[in-house]
This record gives sequence, structure tokens and C-alpha cells, in this order.
Amino acid sequence: MKHIFIAMLCIASSLTFSQEKETSNLWTSSRPDGHAPISVMADHVHHKDEFMFSYRYMTMDMRYLQEGNSDATNTDAFANYMVAPQNMTMQMHMLGGMYAPSDKLTLMIMANYIENVMGLTMRTGTDFSTNSNGYGDVSVGALYSIFNKNRQAMHTQLSILIPTGSIEKKGATPMSMGTATQLPYAMQTGSGSFGTKLGLTYLGQADAFSWGHQINALIYLNDNNQDYILGNRYNLNNWFAAKAGNNLSVSVRLEGVLVDKIKGQSPLLNPMMVTTADTQNSGGTHINTGFGLNYSVINGSFKGLRFATECALPIYQDLNGIQLKQNYNLTFGMQYAFH
Repeated sequence: MKHIFIAMLCIASSLTFSQEKETSNLWTSSRPDGHAPISVMADHVHHKDEFMFSYRYMTMDMRYLQEGNSDATNTDAFANYMVAPQNMTMQMHMLGGMYAPSDKLTLMIMANYIENVMGLTMRTGTDFSTNSNGYGDVSVGALYSIFNKNRQAMHTQLSILIPTGSIEKKGATPMSMGTATQLPYAMQTGSGSFGTKLGLTYLGQADAFSWGHQINALIYLNDNNQDYILGNRYNLNNWFAAKAGNNLSVSVRLEGVLVDKIKGQSPLLNPMMVTTADTQNSGGTHINTGFGLNYSVINGSFKGLRFATECALPIYQDLNGIQLKQNYNLTFGMQYAFH
């Protein structure tokens, strides 16, 4: 909780930044820099009777082992496990919808489809891979506008996570002699638990640039039917965007992420077999930076259409136990808002 309070103070402190003489000016999303980087969700509310549909494609690459904040080797992993992961790629397709029944309230829903591929090496030197794919958990929620004045705005978020994704993905490995067995936690497409996401977002604008801060917490509420619960996730995002023309903006982002360890243990997994089946090797602290481009159609028949991309890179990782470290994260997206 201490991390949440510190982050809230950071957001509150920026409320004094860029006070405008023209008090009637409102923060607006109609500018090319009027959206957060595409990897930031729930960054703005909508006007009454406005809809928005979105599609995002995200790919995350992980490779090389790390223990704490130091590099680790296969030898380190083989000291306690039969198998060590070498790399993992996750691809996610996200579909979202938003509707504002009033200027104060915006309703939203998001669903996703996930594809995972992991490369591994056995203690004997044999290389193999596993893969999984399927629908993830569905999120439904609402944003509530607290204020919008002096080119500054703030809103809150409350979402419910519905466990529609699978925690029963299986795959054949050399150890299973070709028989499909339960895959580790990172290869599952769902959590198996209900959850709630709480968030607070502050936005500000000047004539040529915008900025924002967002803090949110994803909290899982119950053990799933395999007697474990994923670790809670806490995010603090800070971004700055500058107009590069009437339709284009560029952005930079700094993100802090804290992920708790998985609690409990699936009876279908042997924690001595592979690092990813041991819950002690889960969670950690990350600091990432992102660089993005946003292109908005501001006139004509496709007004309200936006294309965006962002590349996020880690600048600090402190991982619990032995894990694959993040290499990069790419996000591409399209959003269309209309009445």
C-alpha cells in the first residue's frame, strides 16, 4: 500500500503544474497528443453518447535468465531444476469498446486472445519448445470523471476481471514421453480468479504538448480451482506527448511495475521440474521506458480515427528467484471514436 500512496502524491503534486489564465479551457482528446501512449489503457473518458472501439496488438519478448537484479545462467537453474527456460514470446490481440451514457461516466469492456511460445533446455542439453493459445480473461468496468478544467482532467477507474481464460492448457514435452501435461503458470491464458482493477488518472495540456500520470492496481480476489492465485500487479505510468504537426504526436513514457509472487501451488505442476513451475520464481519490480507515435484523423469522414505504436524497453528489473527477463514490448493499435 505504501507504493500506492507515494504514487498518489506524485499525481497530486502535478495538479499545480501548468495552471492556465484561461479558466474556461478544457482538456481535450481531439488533439493528436490528446491520448496516452497506446499501451496505456483507460486513459480518458468520453462525451455523452460517444462510442469508441479499439484494437491493439502487443508482442512481448523475453530471453536470458536473471536472478534478482543480476544475470543468471543455465547452470544456476540446473542446480535445482531439470529444465531451464531460454526465451518466450507472448502475442496478444485486444478488442475494446467504450460508451459514455453521460459526460461523467464512461463504460468499457475489453477481451483478448493470447498466443504463447516458450523455448526450453533440459539438463541433458536437449532443447524443446511448448506453446499455448486461447482467449484471456474479460474485463468490464467504468471510468468516472472527477473534473475537467484549466486544461487539466482527472478520472477514476473501477473494473471487474472475469476469469474466462483457461488455466488448463497442456502440452507434450520430452519428460512426458509425448503425453500432454499441464503447462506452467506463464503459459496459461487466464488467471482462474475474479479480480478488480482500481485506477486514478491525471491529465494536463499546454498549447504544444500534453502529459499524464496513471496509477492502477490489479487485485485478484480468490484462489482458483487449482489452489493458487496470481500475484497482484501495481502500475505507475507517466508520459509526455508533443505535437509534431496537425495530425501527429510523439510520446515518451516512464513506467514502474510491482508484481507480487504467486500464492499457493497447482497440484498439477512439479515445482522441481522447471523454474516456471515454481511459484518462488514469480513477481518482481520493473522500470520501463517507452517511445511512441500517434496519428489522428481530425477532419473528414474518418474523423476520430487514430493509429498508434509504442516500443517499451526495460531499464531496471529485480526479479524474484530465477526468471526470464523482459527484452522489449511492442504495441500497435487503432481506435475509432464517434457519436
